[in-house]
Amino acid sequence: AATAPRIPPTRLALHHFDTNYSLQLKGLWPSVRAGLLCEQKYGALLNSFAAVDHVTQELEVLGATDFVSEASREGAAAEMSPLPRASVSSNIKCYTFPRGDIARFRPARPDALGLLDYYLMDAASLLPVLALNVQPSDLVLDLCAAPGGKTLALLQTGVCGHLAANDVSISRTKRLHQILHSYVPKEIRETVSVTSHDGRDWEQLEGSTFHKVLVDVPCTTDRHSVTEEDNNIFHKRRTKERQMLPMLQLQLLMAGILATRPGGKVVYSTCSLSPLQNEHVIERAVEIAETQFDISIHVEDLSHFRTLFQDTFSFFSDCRLGELVLPHLTANFGPMYFCKLSR
Repeated sequence: AATAPRIPPTRLALHHFDTNYSLQLKGLWPSVRAGLLCEQKYGALLNSFAAVDHVTQELEVLGATDFVSEASREGAAAEMSPLPRASVSSNIKCYTFPRGDIARFRPARPDALGLLDYYLMDAASLLPVLALNVQPSDLVLDLCAAPGGKTLALLQTGVCGHLAANDVSISRTKRLHQILHSYVPKEIRETVSVTSHDGRDWEQLEGSTFHKVLVDVPCTTDRHSVTEEDNNIFHKRRTKERQMLPMLQLQLLMAGILATRPGGKVVYSTCSLSPLQNEHVIERAVEIAETQFDISIHVEDLSHFRTLFQDTFSFFSDCRLGELVLPHLTANFGPMYFCKLSR
C-alpha cells in the first residue's frame, strides 16, 4: 500500500498556528504570521567585559541605538511615575537598528584579550532579564539557562552576587560553557555555577534560597517551528512531548517559585504565542502555590514595559497576565512572553 506523503513539521506547525492563533490574535494574525515566516531581527548585546568603546561608535555610525538606555532616558524625561526607575537595568546595553531597518550586524569579533565584543540575540529575549531587575548582591538562579544568551545578559548587569545557571541538557550546557568562555573573564566566570540538573527537582536541591529566579522554559519555539525542519517539536515522533509541554512548564515554574526566598521574584518566559504555555501556566502555578504550598503569589503589572519599549517592539495589548512581544515586519523580534511573580 502507498504510504501517505510525509508532511514537513514546519507545515504542521503553521497549520496548527493558523488554527489556534487566528482565534487568539484575530485581525493581527496575518501580520504576525508574515513576521514569523520572514527573517528574524537581532540585537547586539554589548559585552561590558570586553574593550568595546570603538564598537559603540561603530554601531552608532551604522544607525543602531542602545534600546535599553533610550527607554531609560525617555522614561526619565516623561517622569512616568509611578514607574520605578530601577525597572530598567541601565548596565545592559543592546543595540538594535530602527523600525523598518533590516540591516544585519557583522559577526562578533574578539578584543585584545580574546573576549568577543557582542552577542547577537533576539533583543526581545532581554525583556525577561530587565523585568527581573537584579539588585546588588542578589543570589540569582537561571533554571533553564542554555544556550546562554539570558545568562550572559544577567552577568552584564554586573551586580549578581552569585549566579546559578542550570540546564537539564548536558550538550546544551556545553554550549553555555562555550559562551561563558568566549565572553566572560575567568574571575567573573568563577561567580557562576553551571549545573545539569532536571530543573523540576531544583527545590529539593536548594529551596527558598534565591532573591531572583528566571524560568525561561522549553516551549514550541514558534519561530523555529515554522522555519526549521531540524529539531522541530512538531515532528510526528515528538507529538507526545509537545502535548506535555504545558505540564513540564508548570512543573518548572513551580520549582522556580519554591527555589525563591520569601519576598523574592520569579520571571517566567517563553518564545511562544500560545496562551496554554503562557497565561494558563501562570494561573495554574499561582493556584497550586496557594492550595498545595500555602504560598501567596502576586502577579506584577509590567504594562510600563509596553510604554517604555514601544519604539523597539510590537506588544500584544490584550495579554491577560504578563506581556507578549509580537513579531512584526517592521520590528521582527519575538515572540517573547514574560510574566513577573513575587513570592
